[in-house]
Amino acid sequence: MEDRWEHFDHGADIGVRGYGSTKARAFEQAALALTAVVTPPERVRQQQAVPIVCQAPDDELLLADWLNAVVYQMGVRHMLFGGFRVELREDGLHAVALGEPVSVQRHEPAVEVKGATYTELKVQPLPEAGWVAQTVVDV
Repeated sequence: MEDRWEHFDHGADIGVRGYGSTKARAFEQAALALTAVVTPPERVRQQQAVPIVCQAPDDELLLADWLNAVVYQMGVRHMLFGGFRVELREDGLHAVALGEPVSVQRHEPAVEVKGATYTELKVQPLPEAGWVAQTVVDV
């Protein structure tokens, strides 16, 4: 299974979907899809590491909390993230988001993501191998 991300249409909002060889990689790819709503992730230099920790009672709520934590860090730090390292443990998600301050000239931000919703929220193994993690983000 190739780790990758994609968007899917959902009315005025945007669906983000991550595919990964593991559940943690699917969470990383979903976060890259979130970044890609704003700017192409490859434009973002991975210069600063921001730790993020989340806890939730199940995988779906953990995905929503994770993406909302990324949105929060983007907002309060005025940063974009082009890389993520996620580790899923019994006590929750432990991650590092790698990015840099927003440069309007270089990043050309398209929209501002307000947050992840519970619409079409799912985290599940794929029949052929790997995982998918998806939800709709409010823009």
